[in-house]
Amino acid sequence: MKPSTDPSFICQMSSGYVYLSQMQLLRGYCILSSEPVVASINDLLPEARSVFLLEMVRIGDAIMKVTDAFRINYAIMGNSHPVLHAHIVPRYFWEPEKLRQGLPWDHPDIFADATQFDATRDQELMNELRKILQT
Repeated sequence: MKPSTDPSFICQMSSGYVYLSQMQLLRGYCILSSEPVVASINDLLPEARSVFLLEMVRIGDAIMKVTDAFRINYAIMGNSHPVLHAHIVPRYFWEPEKLRQGLPWDHPDIFADATQFDATRDQELMNELRKILQT
């Protein structure tokens, strides 16, 4: 879906597009999708790699400012969707310790599926993130 028509689109950065993830159990979970589209970070020139990674961390900083997350997890995999994108995942003290110490995807589907992206509910969060990322 084009950023302009995707309700989860937050903003464009130099290295790509920022979206709120469909899974919002971990409030503020974002995706940075590369532009231009490449299969892997290894396909970018060194300067573009640096920009992508720095912007990924800037998104994490913004999430920390607008949520009560105590840490951000970062993941670039591309195994099932071979297009460069980064998962920027806030972690919270309210998560059960066993889950908090594991991968964000360890949360049972019943909980993760129960808190999906909602354009109305998440609009304020998206506006706050956009404001920080565009300054």
